[in-house]
Amino acid sequence: MSLGETEDVFVAAAAWLKAGEQVALATVTETWGSSPRPAGSHLAVTASGKLAGSVSGGCIEGAVAEAAQRSIADGIPQVLEFGVTNERAWEVGLACGGRVKLFVEKLA
Repeated sequence: MSLGETEDVFVAAAAWLKAGEQVALATVTETWGSSPRPAGSHLAVTASGKLAGSVSGGCIEGAVAEAAQRSIADGIPQVLEFGVTNERAWEVGLACGGRVKLFVEKLA
């Protein structure tokens, strides 16, 4: 994710907060093997379901958004990890396996 894209996520999150929305931020903290987004990528999520940014290119975005909404509801940060083995990756049509670790927190 480029600096401009990251700034866009933060601008959207700040605007949503200013408008009274509750917002959580998911950040890719580590990747291993094949990963659609590098460490430092962000996804901002509102309680009403608005999204800005990306942490996965789609395959896990829904699960991350759901976790973000849980963090909005209960205020508890989460560490999430998703992955697929090389063997399983071929079965589902991916070129190679990989893992991604994320930190999800409610913004104040």
